[in-house]
Amino acid sequence: MTLDNEVMSLRQVPLFREVEPSRLKLLAFTSERVHFEAGQAFFARGETADAAYLILEGSAAVSIDGPFGPVRLALLGPNALVGEMGILADQPRSATVTADTATMALRIDRDVFIELLAQFPQISIAVMRELALRLEQTNQRLAERVGNA
Repeated sequence: MTLDNEVMSLRQVPLFREVEPSRLKLLAFTSERVHFEAGQAFFARGETADAAYLILEGSAAVSIDGPFGPVRLALLGPNALVGEMGILADQPRSATVTADTATMALRIDRDVFIELLAQFPQISIAVMRELALRLEQTNQRLAERVGNA
């Protein structure tokens, strides 16, 4: 894929719609397009948070180990960002992310991701909103489970 095609692809992602094309070109140039087969891990819980991944095509499952095996927390599709929590918290990965189907993603290095957030407050706000939404959904699921126990 050419750099211009990569920029057009990034332009479709709601998170990057406000970013000027020259910045998207730099992001595309400094990031790596990676392919995962179904069942292949993006990363595992406890690993160093060295990059965030933007899912371009396919889907990925977010899971943690439970007492009876893996527990799926979410299934994410195109335009979803994963791996940003560990970067923002400066902590190891809190969950395992595995390709559910053949998946194409953009691997954004930790330093590039931090720089992107610093230069574009609108991206920072979009990431915060997404994290707040995930927290709210988790709270609702927890309340439902406690209520059913």
